[in-house]
Amino acid sequence: MAAQSQPERRVFYNNEECPVRNVVAQIGDKWSLLILFALVDGTDRFNSLKSRVEGISQRMLTQTLRDLEREGYVNRTVYPEVPVRVEYCLTEMGRDLVKPLYQLVSWAGDHKEDIERARKAYDDRN
Repeated sequence: MAAQSQPERRVFYNNEECPVRNVVAQIGDKWSLLILFALVDGTDRFNSLKSRVEGISQRMLTQTLRDLEREGYVNRTVYPEVPVRVEYCLTEMGRDLVKPLYQLVSWAGDHKEDIERARKAYDDRN
């Protein structure tokens, strides 16, 4: 009997060249997804975002918005008024990013009870 060859498995490198790592590292934190989804509703100001993303500190919102802007997902517009007005909105790339993330959110909602049961069963075994 001839040995069956195993299909070649992908290797995921832990370096800056990995596109999966780069995206997941940015959006996989505690706040980025919530901010991205808040901006799906449209352009918003800092204080409004802060009130809509419960529990986020001013410092963390500032840092996360800067990170999302750096990655190209969020655009920051400063209006030279008194007082200065700053608005944030999703870029085209940011809008493209949230589309597949909606699938993840929907999946999580559909499987919430299954996940809770699996966690409880695991905890009960250990």
